[in-house]
Amino acid sequence: MYQLLIADDHPLFREAMIQVMEAHFVGARVQATVDLHSTLHLLAEEAEWDLLLLDLNMPDMGGLDGLVQLHQAHPTLPIVMISAEENREVILQSLAKGAVGYIAKTSPREQILQALEQLLQGQIYLPAHLMRAQESEPTPAATSPSFSAAALASLTPRQQRVLARLALGESNKQIAWHLNVAETTIKGHVSAIMSKLGCSNRVQLALAMQQHHELDS
Repeated sequence: MYQLLIADDHPLFREAMIQVMEAHFVGARVQATVDLHSTLHLLAEEAEWDLLLLDLNMPDMGGLDGLVQLHQAHPTLPIVMISAEENREVILQSLAKGAVGYIAKTSPREQILQALEQLLQGQIYLPAHLMRAQESEPTPAATSPSFSAAALASLTPRQQRVLARLALGESNKQIAWHLNVAETTIKGHVSAIMSKLGCSNRVQLALAMQQHHELDS
């Protein structure tokens, strides 16, 4: 059962998203917050969330500063920005600062649901027009980090198995099931892998996974 959190101060959009997610992800637990303070408080109370949908323009967010604060406090929590803002530079900055995806509020319902399914499988999501732009113009957010042999060798056998399953696009829950351990254990491994490989966020880790998909599962 997914646990989903939406942080958005617009009541109509927030309630609509809750209804859409509850209808599509049957049995999911969906909760909402209305500003950065209440979001941080809830995450401090309960850490077991599968995805946070974060409105860029909520009160007290301070632009992307709120995203940075949330990512630093909860580095293994997948955070997807959801906003009416569709500026390419803003989208790329949000990814560089720790978001795993960006959903435009103007997107059709089916596109939003497709994005959420992709994100819940441990993948990243970018708007189609941004993906097309990246094909011809590399960006910092799309640049793969480089890894030394020593960094890869520093991964424990269990961390290598976790990285291999991440390369398959599996979520933390799926990896925990395959390795027969608690999901919190997997979150700890993901955090350690990011630290050892020098990844500052899950987007960079996803690119690393693609490079090192040959690791044994």
